[in-house]
This record gives sequence, C-alpha cells and structure tokens, in this order.
Amino acid sequence: MRKIAVLNQKGGVGKTTTVVNTAAALAGMGLKVVVIDLDPQAHLTIHLGLEPQAIRASSYEVLTKEARFEEEIMLVRPNLWLLPANINLVGAESELVSVVGRETILREAIEPVEDQFDYLVIDCPPSLGLLTLNALAAADEVLIPLQPHFLALQGFGKLLQTVELVNKRINPRLKVQGILLCMFDTRASLPSEVRADIEHFLESARGTNCAWAQAQILPTFIRRNIKLAEAPSYGQTIFEYERNCHGAEDYTKVAESIHSQGQTTPQIDRQADDTKAAEEQDMQTAEQIQEEPVVESAQDKDIATEADATQEPAAGVEHDQDKPPIEIKAIPQPDAQAPSPELTQTTPPDPEQNQP
Repeated sequence: MRKIAVLNQKGGVGKTTTVVNTAAALAGMGLKVVVIDLDPQAHLTIHLGLEPQAIRASSYEVLTKEARFEEEIMLVRPNLWLLPANINLVGAESELVSVVGRETILREAIEPVEDQFDYLVIDCPPSLGLLTLNALAAADEVLIPLQPHFLALQGFGKLLQTVELVNKRINPRLKVQGILLCMFDTRASLPSEVRADIEHFLESARGTNCAWAQAQILPTFIRRNIKLAEAPSYGQTIFEYERNCHGAEDYTKVAESIHSQGQTTPQIDRQADDTKAAEEQDMQTAEQIQEEPVVESAQDKDIATEADATQEPAAGVEHDQDKPPIEIKAIPQPDAQAPSPELTQTTPPDPEQNQP
C-alpha cells in the first residue's frame, strides 16, 4: 500500500480538492483507496457528501484509541473508503500531549489494513502540529499542492524542514515525492517564473541525502476551474459534478502520474535482478572455460612431428618447450570485458587463422 500525505501548512492551496479528486480518479482506475480526514474543519468529509456532526466515530476516536481504524472507515464510493473527521479533532492535540509515542498513533492504527488497500491518502490540516506529525509518521510519500505565487514560496522552505526533521527522527522512509501546482494561470508570466524557481531548487538537491532529493514537479498542473470550486457544495467529486471540465481532465492526469511513479521502482528492481543474473551467468561461463582441457590443434601436432623428425638434443627440446607453439601476436587479443586475464593465456588458437 502506498501511503501519501497531502501537505501544506498554508490554507486554501487545494489540499482537500487534490485528495478528493485524485483518490476518486485512482478508485475509478479499479484501485482500492482509503482517505483520512485529519483536518478539524472536516472539509474532506463534507466534500464527499457526509455531515460531520452526524458521524458516530471519526479520526478523533482512532487517535485517542477509542475505536479501531478498520472498523470506522466507511465506503463512500466504489473502491473508495473514508475515515471522516469532525470538530472533536480540535481537542486531540491537547489530549495526546502527555501520551508516549503520540506521533506514531496513526501509523500503528493503519497497520492491520496495509494489505487490503492500494493507496492511503491523508488530508493534513493547515498547520505543522501533532496531527500533521501523525500523518508524516504514517506516510511514505509527501505530495505538496502549491500555488505558483511569491507568498506560497515563503512557507515552502519551512515545510521541507519539517519533513526533513520527521525523516531524521521518526520516519526514515518519508520522502517528498512531488509538487503539484494548483490554480495555474497559463496567461500570466508569474506562475511560469515560480515553476522555474522551484525546478532550480529541486535540481540543486539532486544527489544529496535530504528528504526532497528525488522530488519532482508533477508533469501536469491544475488549471483555474470554477467547477472545482462548485463541486464541494454538492458533496460530489469533480467526476460526478462535471466530468468533461478541465478540472476532471487535470486530476485524471495527476492520478495517472502518481500511479506511474509507483510502477517505476519494481521495474528498476527487475532490471537490477536481470543484470545480476547476467553477471552470474558470465562468471559460470568463465569458470567452465577455465576448467575445460586445452585441445591440441592440428598445427601444434605438425610442429611436434617436425621436432621429433629432426631429433634435436634433449637440451634443445627443453628450450623449445619453454616457447609457445606460435607467436603471442597471432592470438586475437580479448576485448575489454574479458572475464579474467588468464583466459588470454589458456584459450586455444583458431586453426584456420594460422594456416599458411
């Protein structure tokens, strides 16, 4: 199960919209997806058509260990489950302040269902408090929705520092996987400039040990679309409200991009296994060649016959035995990938090459 935390401490950047519609797109691809609402405002819960105050159990009860995660998630769409939230979540941070291991409560809660879902997507609150730390401790990847303007960049560095801190102290698997540009206006020059600045910043981190060393800006961006703003008031995803608009098209591409990233790692592993197998086969072939007896060529037999016919003294025979039957220059030189230098000495010469 891939566990993704959608995070930005700045409000109004499109976190909830991204969680709802990306999860809906993944579920529409036939994948089993569960989403968690960790925002006390319960916008994710409302967006999916539920009334927060009418919910019997929520993420608050799971964090306070009054309920089990697998018992409280509810099926809200085909292949899409939700752990809802309500206003009670406001008191979670103060109630858990004295609990040992309070940052990993959510991670422990989702362990029983890790084999039952393909994706877990967490909608984080617009802050960097205990609720966000629980999300980062439970997730393996971070997706950062970002508005392409100057003020949005001011909190970007602080956000990365928080992810790095969690990576070093709580969750070493946590990595920033992608940056999603939301509310992108293709007619203005500022969004393109901000995107170029982010790309330059991410490129400078390549090859380092920081948590965002492999982060990339997603190849698609979310265009400004009024339908995305209207869909939550109807409790619908963008695919239910208006599946032919730009918002539905953009979030379909986002889901496809995220899913394709998950297919890259197994492919690399298979390539590494194939390479290792090929190297082992080469080593076995080299050992077989070294163990095979050297076959005496026809020319070698002629040379030996001539030596017997001349009946040279024993001393001369011993002297000739120290010399190779033919000159070393006549043996084809091995290429740079020869298994070992010994093969050059033991490989028999080609009889056709040395015929007069």
